[in-house]
Amino acid sequence: MTATDPHHGPAGEKPRGPAAAPQTALLEQMGGPMGFVYSAVPVVVFVAANSFLPLTATIVVSIAVGLAVTGYRLLRGEKFGLAVGGLLGLALAIAIVAITGSARDFFVVGIWAYLAAFVITLGSVLARRPLTGVVWNLVHGNTHGWRADRRVLRAHDVATLALAAVSGARFGVQQWLYVSDETGWLGVARLAMGWPLTILAALVVVWAWRRSSRRLVPTA
Repeated sequence: MTATDPHHGPAGEKPRGPAAAPQTALLEQMGGPMGFVYSAVPVVVFVAANSFLPLTATIVVSIAVGLAVTGYRLLRGEKFGLAVGGLLGLALAIAIVAITGSARDFFVVGIWAYLAAFVITLGSVLARRPLTGVVWNLVHGNTHGWRADRRVLRAHDVATLALAAVSGARFGVQQWLYVSDETGWLGVARLAMGWPLTILAALVVVWAWRRSSRRLVPTA
């Protein structure tokens, strides 16, 4: 007979099923390894062009590059939503710049989005319904009493607080640079506090999801 383990199935077999799903899904939502490049290009182009071109020319160059990047992503067979989502975000930022006439407003949507994310994530922890746990339960059919398991609840408190810390840090630093009218440094901060912090927070979220699945989801 084949030896079995209650959590991992037959001896030597790697765990499968829901416990392994969150990491793959999360990486796909982030756009894969090239996601950093695609998100960085519009910021770099806008800041660089703004340093030596009039604002109108900067807007034209930024839109052209955004369209080129989106077209390239679609030609590579990426999901339409991922490819076009970046272009829509760029279009909104450019529209605000065109209306206000201020280059620093290229970053204003992101700054206030960070504040909103901070309030939502921290608020969910204070309400004893940490956001990562709510999402995990929805993904798994919304049928698990995850809040009754102290270890699972604590894991999602940690994961959601990690997301809150990242959003709060981004808002604090970039809002200060925005008020100081430091457009160039805003671009640097957006890149430096972008994917590096996102990856760190994502690792904590994946840990919480896997811990929840191991404790609450029966293996096949």
